[in-house]
Amino acid sequence: MTVKTLTINGQLISAREDETVLEAARDAGIHIPTLCYLEGVSEVGACRLCLVEIAGSNKLQPACVTKVAEGMEIQTNSERLQKYRRTIVEMLFAEGNHICSVCVANGNCELQDLAIEMGMDHVRLDYHFPDRKVDVSHDRFGIDHNRCVLCTRCVRVCDEIEGAHTWDMAGRGTNSHVITDLNQPWGTSQTCTSCGKCVNACPTGAIFYKGSSIGEMKHDRAKLDFLVTAREKQQWNF
Repeated sequence: MTVKTLTINGQLISAREDETVLEAARDAGIHIPTLCYLEGVSEVGACRLCLVEIAGSNKLQPACVTKVAEGMEIQTNSERLQKYRRTIVEMLFAEGNHICSVCVANGNCELQDLAIEMGMDHVRLDYHFPDRKVDVSHDRFGIDHNRCVLCTRCVRVCDEIEGAHTWDMAGRGTNSHVITDLNQPWGTSQTCTSCGKCVNACPTGAIFYKGSSIGEMKHDRAKLDFLVTAREKQQWNF
């Protein structure tokens, strides 16, 4: 495997040629904010929070889908990037109905963590207050579309790890939303295995365990990590 040498924030690092900038940065202990990225499933570069500056390019590049190259000079935390990221987080808050004080994931929410990280103390954009539904037709889980940020983690986990492909995307623009099967109530889905992987993959309180109250929703990422790596580590063999 060929090794590439590059610099991130002035720090000289080495990375395998098949690694992304995000993976190389994490291996070097350099933090780059993410939201749609979830280790173990495919990258989509949708949220744009991991944008970085690469010397010689005027365009900002998403670190999660950009492969490393020899001699790359990358900046991950410039003033320009901080402004972009704060604006993105504000847009996510403005286009949904995110009311942390009554959310099941209050205190356990990656969107909330990002807002704190970006120093967001208010939203400078007009709120859309969309009319979105809550589906609690499933026996164990519910989905509140008001809190969904369209990261598609649930879609990818269900498809690539569970192999069920219960979740999918529908609509365009501001009408985009996740659906189960043929846009039917979750509880009537014929493909859902009730495994709960989508619940643990969700970065907000959009997909939740029924019966959870404010701040009680916990995401157990360790379960997903185990499922992703168990085959490689032969942990299925007893």
